[in-house]
Amino acid sequence: MTKETERQSRQVTGKVKWFDPAKGFGFVIADEGVPDILLHGNVLRNFGLSSIADGAGVVISVNDTQRGVQAVEVHKVDPPEEEGLAPLADFAEMDPDVLANAPLEPARVKWFDKAKGFGFANLFGCSEDVFVHIEVLRRSGLSDLQPGEALAIRTVDGKRGRMATEVLAWDSAVTSGR
Repeated sequence: MTKETERQSRQVTGKVKWFDPAKGFGFVIADEGVPDILLHGNVLRNFGLSSIADGAGVVISVNDTQRGVQAVEVHKVDPPEEEGLAPLADFAEMDPDVLANAPLEPARVKWFDKAKGFGFANLFGCSEDVFVHIEVLRRSGLSDLQPGEALAIRTVDGKRGRMATEVLAWDSAVTSGR
């Protein structure tokens, strides 16, 4: 970020209205009630993500431009709030503490098909595939994955073999110390 950008930008919190990875942009609704904020795919990629789920909470820096308010940096992404959401069937019989306390491990996306609702990743130094369900992705605040994308994932041994229970962008996991 340049000194000029630092002087002009301000930090806001909000929720993703929508984001389309194919179009390369989307919009954020700020908690403070300013007009919709343009979130460009490059700004999201600088945070280490190729997608973000509708309804995800964000903390971003924005600038006012002649074309409206635009995000210039993403600082934090939180999964969409979904109260009373039932656990995924694959994890329903597992101890919630085991799921929450599984270590974060570095991984790369092997492939992911949003239309099919799943894909696979490989943990660093391990050839075993890790199953990634779209619902786990969505509950982690993401909407899609790209082949080769760096991730930090929590995994457990489940009914389908090794399964992701949480998926984070590698950059955000490293910087947040999760």
